[in-house]
Amino acid sequence: MSGHSTYVPKTGFERWLDARLPIVRLMHDSAVSYPVPRNLNYLWTFGGILVFMLVAQIVTGVILAMHYTPHATMAFNSVEHIMRDVNFGWLLRYLHSNGASMFFVAVYVHIFRGLYYGSYKAPREVLWILGVVIFLLMMATAFMGYVLPWGQMSFWGATVITNLFSALPVVGETIVTFLWGGYSVDNPTLNRFFSLHYLLPFMIFGVVILHIWALHVVGQNNPTGVEVKNVQKDTVPFTPYATIKDIFGMVCFIFVFAYFVFYQPNFMGHADNYIPANPAVTPTHIVPEWYFLPFYAILRAIPDKLGGVLAMFAAIAVLAFLPWLDTSKVKSMRYRPVARVLFWAFLVVCIVLGYLGAMPAEEPFVTYSRIFTALYFGYFISLVLVGIFEKPAKLPNSIADSVLANTKGGSGASLAAATASEPNAKG
Repeated sequence: MSGHSTYVPKTGFERWLDARLPIVRLMHDSAVSYPVPRNLNYLWTFGGILVFMLVAQIVTGVILAMHYTPHATMAFNSVEHIMRDVNFGWLLRYLHSNGASMFFVAVYVHIFRGLYYGSYKAPREVLWILGVVIFLLMMATAFMGYVLPWGQMSFWGATVITNLFSALPVVGETIVTFLWGGYSVDNPTLNRFFSLHYLLPFMIFGVVILHIWALHVVGQNNPTGVEVKNVQKDTVPFTPYATIKDIFGMVCFIFVFAYFVFYQPNFMGHADNYIPANPAVTPTHIVPEWYFLPFYAILRAIPDKLGGVLAMFAAIAVLAFLPWLDTSKVKSMRYRPVARVLFWAFLVVCIVLGYLGAMPAEEPFVTYSRIFTALYFGYFISLVLVGIFEKPAKLPNSIADSVLANTKGGSGASLAAATASEPNAKG
């Protein structure tokens, strides 16, 4: 997909550097001349938004770490110190805490876009699996970060979630003891979580580089799911076409992010986390952050502890097997009438599971959780059958044909003329 490089060094220094470390060539080929399908919509801007959010989380996290004290007797007060005494500390903390939520908003949009348009299908299986790995690392990082303020919900959330590993046969108790650093959630636990919370974002960054590398090898998917057949007609250079769209989408996303930071900074948090951790007082209702709630509902839906843990992890792991579970040869659900209905039903199921995860573990919520857990896993089973029996609509012959079909009159003629005159983009 990437083809041959079109970068031409213009100065003596550029030629000297290019012969020794072709980093400018790499940047040019990846972010300027790289060909992207001409029919990408704004859902594709969330890839760039996610990179922006990752960098923002790392920068704010490193600065916060300079003022945070990972000790059970001082952690809560050090967070209050950041909020009250550090210059712009309140802003850094709210950027970081709300940034985690915005990060997950973007990643869930990114995942569901991939599900709808079949971005997990060949030849993008490795690209998709790397995305699932990033998602898992994000969840681990977010959980450990939620523990660091050492409030009531932080402490008891850590106690409940780490205890789940004890259900694993043979190795369970060893894992729990390692995570705790002893025989209960205490200062060694906080130290471990702080160290891992600091380390994991850099691991995420490394996997993101692999993810982008894999993307540039196989090329981007597009709303039709039809592969690029003619680089000149089906694609446009990444800059300025995709760059302008990404920047606009990012600015809109930043406005939403800024609204929560400046006007509703605690909207997605929990009031109990403004109470110092107290091992002697259990909160009435222990809940994780909102982005964990669907999986928390699945965990509680299974009456057996080990079964609940396995179901929770399976709910994430099953995503990695989508390239083989979906048996249809058509990627985009635009052309799959039955699968499209199932997709929207699946989205509703995930939202309902999120609601049930926030509810107390009592009737009727437990029964509903079991029903919707079955529906969640049923979606992946249904993809196997639907792919065999579904009759998809006719696909366009090429990306260019689908674009021209959506334009009328003069606009279609202009696009055709622009396509014919455009230089071959092979970055």
